[in-house]
Amino acid sequence: MPLIVPPTPEEPIRAELFGIERLEQHAESLAAAQPVMRSAKGRQLLRRVKDNGRFLREAYRVMARAIREERAITPAAEWLVDNFHVVDEQLREIRDDLPPGFYRQLPKLAAGPFDGYPRVYGIAWAFVAHTDSRLDPATLRRFVRAYQRVQPLTIGELWAVAITLRVVLVENLRRLAEIIVRWRVARQEADSIADAVLGLADGPADSTLTALQWVGDAPLVTAFAVQLVQRLREQDPAVTPALVWLDERLAAQGTTADEIVRVEHQRQAAMNVTVRNVILSMSLMQALDWAAFVESVSLVDEVLQTARTYAAMDFVTRDAYRHAIEELSRGSRRSELEVAREATLHAEQPAADPRRNEVGYYLIGNGRAGLEAALGFRAPPTRRLLRAYLAAATPGYLGTIAVLTAVILAVPLFHAAASGTSPTILLLLGLLALIPASDLAIALVNRSVGTLIAPRALPRLELQNGAASSLRTMIVVPTLLTGRLEVDEQIERLEVHHLANPDGDLRFAILSDWSDAPEERRPGDEETLTAAREAIAQLNQRHGSAPGGGERFFLFHRRRIWNEGQQAWMGWERKRGKLHELNRLLRGATDTTFLSGPGGPAVAPPDVRYVITLDADTQLPREAVNRLIGTIAHPLNRPRFDGASGRVVEGHAVLQPRVTPPLPGGESSRFQRLSSGPSGVDPYASAVSDVYQDLFGEGSYTGKGIYDVDAFEAALAGRVPENALLSHDLFEGVFARAGLITDVELFEPAPSHYGVAAARQHRWARGDWQLLPWILGHRSRGLSTIGRWKMIDNLRRTLSAPAAFLTLVAGFTVPGASPVVWTAFVMAMITLPALPPVLTGAVPRRRGISKRSHIRAVGRDLLMAASQTAFVTTMLAHQAWLMSDAIARTLVRMYVTHRRLLEWVTAAQAKAGLRLDLRGFCQRMAGGVVLAGVVAAAVAWRRPESLPVALPLLLLWISAPAVARWISRPSRGPQTTALPPADARTLRLIGRRTWRFFTTFVGPEDQALPPDNFQEDPHPVIAHRTSPTNLGLYVLSTVVACDFGWLGAVDTVERLEATFATMARLERFRGHFFNWYGTRDGRPLDPRYVSSVDSGNLAGHLIAFEHACREMIGRPRVSATTLAGIEDTALLVREAARALADDRRHAATRQRLATALDVVTAALETIPPTPAAWAVRLVELDAGARVVQAISDALIAEGGDRALAVATWADALRACVESHARDLALEPGALDDRLTALAARAG
Repeated sequence: MPLIVPPTPEEPIRAELFGIERLEQHAESLAAAQPVMRSAKGRQLLRRVKDNGRFLREAYRVMARAIREERAITPAAEWLVDNFHVVDEQLREIRDDLPPGFYRQLPKLAAGPFDGYPRVYGIAWAFVAHTDSRLDPATLRRFVRAYQRVQPLTIGELWAVAITLRVVLVENLRRLAEIIVRWRVARQEADSIADAVLGLADGPADSTLTALQWVGDAPLVTAFAVQLVQRLREQDPAVTPALVWLDERLAAQGTTADEIVRVEHQRQAAMNVTVRNVILSMSLMQALDWAAFVESVSLVDEVLQTARTYAAMDFVTRDAYRHAIEELSRGSRRSELEVAREATLHAEQPAADPRRNEVGYYLIGNGRAGLEAALGFRAPPTRRLLRAYLAAATPGYLGTIAVLTAVILAVPLFHAAASGTSPTILLLLGLLALIPASDLAIALVNRSVGTLIAPRALPRLELQNGAASSLRTMIVVPTLLTGRLEVDEQIERLEVHHLANPDGDLRFAILSDWSDAPEERRPGDEETLTAAREAIAQLNQRHGSAPGGGERFFLFHRRRIWNEGQQAWMGWERKRGKLHELNRLLRGATDTTFLSGPGGPAVAPPDVRYVITLDADTQLPREAVNRLIGTIAHPLNRPRFDGASGRVVEGHAVLQPRVTPPLPGGESSRFQRLSSGPSGVDPYASAVSDVYQDLFGEGSYTGKGIYDVDAFEAALAGRVPENALLSHDLFEGVFARAGLITDVELFEPAPSHYGVAAARQHRWARGDWQLLPWILGHRSRGLSTIGRWKMIDNLRRTLSAPAAFLTLVAGFTVPGASPVVWTAFVMAMITLPALPPVLTGAVPRRRGISKRSHIRAVGRDLLMAASQTAFVTTMLAHQAWLMSDAIARTLVRMYVTHRRLLEWVTAAQAKAGLRLDLRGFCQRMAGGVVLAGVVAAAVAWRRPESLPVALPLLLLWISAPAVARWISRPSRGPQTTALPPADARTLRLIGRRTWRFFTTFVGPEDQALPPDNFQEDPHPVIAHRTSPTNLGLYVLSTVVACDFGWLGAVDTVERLEATFATMARLERFRGHFFNWYGTRDGRPLDPRYVSSVDSGNLAGHLIAFEHACREMIGRPRVSATTLAGIEDTALLVREAARALADDRRHAATRQRLATALDVVTAALETIPPTPAAWAVRLVELDAGARVVQAISDALIAEGGDRALAVATWADALRACVESHARDLALEPGALDDRLTALAARAG
């Protein structure tokens, strides 16, 4: 529909451009003139943002359609089309970062054009208007600071600066796009009229002004008038009266054709600048560090910076302090600045406890109540209820579990009572079903607590330069030295730990024992220990001294001592003894069982404050060490030991990071996939300790973490007799007050074999029951109620499988019990704990997720839950036998024999001793099968009518060994299939064309360095610069070209040597290549910087290159790949000639070329059997290649640049043959030394 006079569009957000001083003055006057309303209600902003998004997407489609139709568009429109992905990203971030709750908390303006909108929205609008949408971080920072000199902004408003700037920029772009679209419509109408006037449309030229009649008397739109002027400018007014009409109309509007064209061009130029500024500002906003910006303009941060340690904390901790200030301000009617000042005043008061001088003590610590009282803070009702629950966390948590367990248990018991079951039977069923019911109750309570209470993140110091000498830390790996292979593996892992965490004053050590033995010394012991010591010495030589001097790597190895209870020579108290003796050694003890080294007695580095202990297979990610040390060193986390109770009562002496199985690899088993997730079947791998941390401020220690040496030893001193405790981690965490660090993650593989997992569960169960003396009281001095509950809960979990099994047996066999009801009850107790992840994942957490992908994700969750339920059900009988055996063994050993209480084998030893055939599984799981058989006989004898219900479970229990074997077998992984010959040929030719880039552009002119790119259009241009990624790609491509037969080995080595010689001369920064070098002079290009991505790419390429070079050593000089490479090039000659088929001038010459290529191809059909035959064959191929080259030259002489491609590939064919002929002229092994040198340079 014609749109000559559109409705007046909204003007762009553009006002007078201000310099920085004038902008600051405007910010101050703006702050003085903007009153703020008290009410949280205001006008909606997101509705307008959504409308802007819809309009911009439609405008993008219109402009993109115009480009496809090859219509002219303005430069501003080109900016929008080319960068619309940036705009779309801004719209998504606005939607994600401006939730309704946050928007409601922003102070709203009470008057003016932005009445009801957030104050920060008005600030952003003013900034955009007076900078023409050009974002400069320094200017914005000064603008916000100037505003706050008159009116401080809240912390939330400072965070909203980025969001509201995005909103205003999108608003401005929408207005600009609206004008662009309206102008385009006007120009299209002008083109239609011009076509009619000039007779370019259907029909003759219109000289009667009929086409202009519908325009009317309204003022002409500028874009319409300018387009019409430009179309009719060259016409004769006498012939084209439309020009006269147009001049008259413009004169009536007070302008002329030349003036209106000039104005229009100015408007388009201004529009282009503004659109460009908007797009560039949006791009800059994505890269800007808004957290640093907020902290640089925050007045609250200025107050907190006066605190001693605030600046040393990491961002998450500082942000937690600020969130606390926001909450206290909202509940006390005091400004955030006043709250911050009050908190710092409290921290400045003299105190005996140094943690009271930390401002965080009053914001997020135990001093919060005192600060709230001073501020007159009143929490919201829901918050008060939650606080009341947390104040009584122990009785509240345990009471909720008890009540919910009773409610769950009441359902089947009421049904049984209604069926006339006797009280004795009811009591029996109730006792048996109590543990399964508690399983579900605890799962539901833990899930509810995790939903209601936000995770409690521990405060942390940042340690930007690593741990200082005052925080010296040792990373230790307790292990067994069983052989040279084990030594090499552990040394390599220790070095990887250092490489992942190289900063700070750190030491790395292996704490080792020999395996248990019937005698003190065994053959091979000394050789293994010597190899370990030599490997440690090599590490120290390779990586140099530690900060502050001294060695960086250590080996602390203990001698065997006789253990009467185990009847074996072994390391004293196993892992617990290793760590205890290490702690004593760190504090100067000389009576430990650590063996003397070659230079004298075992000596530990001095002043070690913390120890990080890892298992032998634990992976320590980058920066994990700094984050662990920074957390335990924070003033609020430092342990306070209470001498009366003998335990840590505030802070933490040990911190447990989150331990996560890595993603299952190609050789993982189905069992590993089932048990390695956060909701896996392994109860010890679940996130129960999150609940303890959130409710009680202390987590559960699982043996991998960091501890304070002095506090740890003080809390455990004299608590454990010898030969009494196998599983000591939970015990240590209870008395040392373990803290859980959920935002620091270690990786440890889950068992891939059910037998290994079962052995580990058996060992853990034995260790849990060894805690009975502490649970029952005579060793429980200082044991807290929640600590005792943790121990009891572990015992309860070991009873879960036996109790569930016996409940089912009772339901099948006891008279009056309904087998259907009790089977359904036990199955519900197994199934329901696995369902919450499925139910929570069923509702998408954010918008924009495709339905198909969401349904697939929910389906995978449901399949996982069903698989876990089926697996637990199948293994129930074996688990009941396993746990019963562990409990019985432990009780007998504790109270009867007093032997073998420290029985333990490593996971590797357990796996090595397992048979993987069905017979082996049947032997290990015979107890469960026997139980299933006994139950089947009992059901058949006592209650045959229960068999239809019991039979499916009995069959599952009997088949458990076969299922366990099937689920423990390594997966075969994705199967590869050979490519069809045609596809393989296509890919080879693509690769050969790609290799041509390097043969063409990598040469002496560029110092054997690959250029970054070659531009073909509009003019050929070579980018004479290169990067580490380009270098890595080139060296690998050269090796691949040799592998495919496109390049001989001699030429390959020469190319690589030239490139590595140049790389050796390039300037570097701390060993790293800069990201860009000029290929002509080899100088780093400005701005100089190192890219971790490019450096990583080069490192990966060089690793592959090193292996490729070593594989080339001893390879035959010529082989079938030689002929394949020559054939690829010949095919490309033929393909290039085929492109000349429509040119009759070359018909005869093309026929000669085809015949010559047939000769070459025929020579490639068979592989010569001897070197002499190869020499003859290469001479034939060289002659054929020369003929092909001569014919291609004739094609060019016949006329045409079109034949250049044929000549290029003909030259490549001859070069390929000559390259392989050079290889044949060499003696065998002539290149081996040069390849070895190249591999060494790459390594």
